[in-house]
Amino acid sequence: MKKLLIVEDDNNLGQLLAEYLELKSFEVELCRDGAAGLQAFKTRDFDLCILDVMMPKKDGFELATEIKQIKPQVPFIFLTAKSMRDDAINGLKIGADDYITKPFSMEELLLRLDVIFRRKPQNKVADQEIFTHKNLTFDTQKRLLCIDSKVQKLTHKESELLRLLFMHKNEMLPRKNALYSIWQDDNYFNSRSMDVYITKLRKYLKAEPDLEIMTIHGEGFKLVNLT
Repeated sequence: MKKLLIVEDDNNLGQLLAEYLELKSFEVELCRDGAAGLQAFKTRDFDLCILDVMMPKKDGFELATEIKQIKPQVPFIFLTAKSMRDDAINGLKIGADDYITKPFSMEELLLRLDVIFRRKPQNKVADQEIFTHKNLTFDTQKRLLCIDSKVQKLTHKESELLRLLFMHKNEMLPRKNALYSIWQDDNYFNSRSMDVYITKLRKYLKAEPDLEIMTIHGEGFKLVNLT
């Protein structure tokens, strides 16, 4: 049973979240402010944190920063107001695994939790500098993609995008997460730019037919091992 820490100062929403997730077989602890959330995290071992951004005593960003100092690999989701787009950007910069804007459906939250829990341990993959697959070697520091004897020098954004795809290999990389991580914005022009870079990366990976970048329409991309 996965243990979740929910820190939400809206009593109705917090209780609704806790009751719904308990029905879905999660063990949940609900706190009403950031200070109480930090104390709870210090005394128990949680698998994931759901943090509201605007809270009394300690806001979600401050709380997340302190939580990551205690357990760097713990995943967390921010709950943000729909009108506060900068919250999403700041949250992803801190290291949030995802964010969800209010109002939202419980089914959407459950799907996002499922995606996070199916990922590989982030503390190991996030620090990885070199990725390999059969005849392919990708050096993220030197931005070099080597397949057999062919070496391709990548641009900064090509390298960052390919690194995210390898970090989520065989799992969906949400489109908005990639946009905020690399471009810090999900506007139309950045979105189209990312599509251009995806096309370039597909061209580079043709030399390794075992790997393919799939597009999940309206959702994101997936680097797939075909065999």
